[in-house]
Amino acid sequence: MNNFTVMNHPLISHKLSILRHKDTGGKEFRELVSEIAMLICYEATRDMKTTPVDIPTPLMTAKCEMITTEKPVLVPILRAGLGMVDGMLTILPSAKIGHIGMCRNHETLEPEQYYCNLPADISERTVFVLDPMLATGGSLAAAISILKEKGAKKIKVLSIVGAQVGVDKVLGAHPDVHVYLGVLDDCLNEKGYILPGLGDAGDRLFGTE
Repeated sequence: MNNFTVMNHPLISHKLSILRHKDTGGKEFRELVSEIAMLICYEATRDMKTTPVDIPTPLMTAKCEMITTEKPVLVPILRAGLGMVDGMLTILPSAKIGHIGMCRNHETLEPEQYYCNLPADISERTVFVLDPMLATGGSLAAAISILKEKGAKKIKVLSIVGAQVGVDKVLGAHPDVHVYLGVLDDCLNEKGYILPGLGDAGDRLFGTE
């Protein structure tokens, strides 16, 4: 798929090995999520457009390239997506931040929005949707639908660990979206957890296990 990228990067593989470990503590877990988000961000911003500029160096004028027209917005899916924001802001310090909260209706088992706060000019921005785990894909697909209803046109999904069923769900519903994964895991268990995965990312980020 042209709109699906698995990083397969040695630094991400190394950091994921520590992230997965059941004994990795909360502080280190948060730092690793942030660092991996930075590395995925590097690839997800590869197609950003630059503008030629003349820059005075101590010796002469250099012809350089700068990102001047791109307007990124980070949209973490609450709550686990918050863990990726700081790493993304390290790479994209001028990005605006929106938030979408999704939960599962216990009767219908379908994802439902419980919170949404987005920049008014989202239609003019590249939207980076952040969620460490792409499991069933239901919540992410629903969140992307909300973003499109609000006017978003260019959307990229950044996740650290994913399963093929989730990728297929998101891209089946939104073939115009690009999905970036740190790693593609084997499958889901009967409860919808990614295997081998790393457990509940939100609980491990915020110490609510």
